Amino acid sequence: MSMAQPTTETTTRKRLNYFERYLSLWVGLCMLVGVLVGKALPDLIDQLRRIEFGAGSQINIPIAVLIWLMIIPMMMKVDFVSIRDVGKKPRGLLVTLFVNWLVKPFSMAFIAWLFFRYVFAAWIPLADADQYIAGCIILAAAPCTAMVFVWSYLTDGDPAYTLVQVSLNDLVMLFLFAPIVRFLVNGASSLHVPFQVLLYAVGIFIVIPLAAGSALRAWFIRAHGQEWFEKTLLPRFAPVSMLALLATLILIFSFQADNITGKPFHVILIAVPIILQVYLNSSLTYGLMKFFKVRHAVAAPGALIGASNFFELAVATAIALFGPGSGAALATVVGVLVEVPVMLSVCSVCNRTRHWFPETEGVG
Repeated sequence: MSMAQPTTETTTRKRLNYFERYLSLWVGLCMLVGVLVGKALPDLIDQLRRIEFGAGSQINIPIAVLIWLMIIPMMMKVDFVSIRDVGKKPRGLLVTLFVNWLVKPFSMAFIAWLFFRYVFAAWIPLADADQYIAGCIILAAAPCTAMVFVWSYLTDGDPAYTLVQVSLNDLVMLFLFAPIVRFLVNGASSLHVPFQVLLYAVGIFIVIPLAAGSALRAWFIRAHGQEWFEKTLLPRFAPVSMLALLATLILIFSFQADNITGKPFHVILIAVPIILQVYLNSSLTYGLMKFFKVRHAVAAPGALIGASNFFELAVATAIALFGPGSGAALATVVGVLVEVPVMLSVCSVCNRTRHWFPETEGVG
């Protein structure tokens, strides 16, 4: 699919909406509110923490419901029919899949292990280090699903191709997320990941939202048409997802109140390997796209998918495996905290290097 090159004026006008632009600020406010609530109302928070799907399941029902409200609208954007044309121009897809599944989780495991076990060893106890390593791995093993459409828009990405990239990644995630997380967490830390709990998390936080989103998408399009679905309905769901995200963060930070107030410096340290792996994987993806002469409208979103994370899934999985008050859950939440400013910097680099790429490509 070929797209006309946008004018400079059009490009400079593109920006995040008010809420997305200041997401890091809202996350910071949620952290403050959550910690204050956790300290002021410890009995209430303890009761909320105990509401689980089953004894010892670690899958908190209030957080699960909020995460469904976040993820299902995102999954409604995914069009698996678009994958039928995957063979027409495979280069961008192959690069994206290679980095997302063969590089990103493994590089994050190594970087997290290096920083938390050695570089930051003087400041972080071993038990906390293992938790942070696990959280970083879970974060890296979940490629971005929703926000990548925003990053693609900001870099004038091909929306149809971006949709194919996201749809294919979601299918792969169904099968590879659980085994990769278990293998890397068990290998890079002293923690044990119970595979049954991990499968429960995949079922609850990937399979159910994906099935529900696909079913709702098909029903709404059949009933009201594609244009109404994309231009009228989906924008109405955006505030629901964001509000559910913020409510989830307040709950998580309230569960984490003692953890955060006792270790505020850890939040800064956790951010370092997460930011490093974002720039590493986005640079690798972008460089491979240039090497294989992929056009910019595909290369930029591909680099952004390789750098960004499906943090809603990561947060939910960390909570399911280790509990809402765990260091692993805290590490995934730090990923949310740094997501927007870091990804905006990657978008800026992609926009300034547009001339590196061909306007069209051949069969790849």
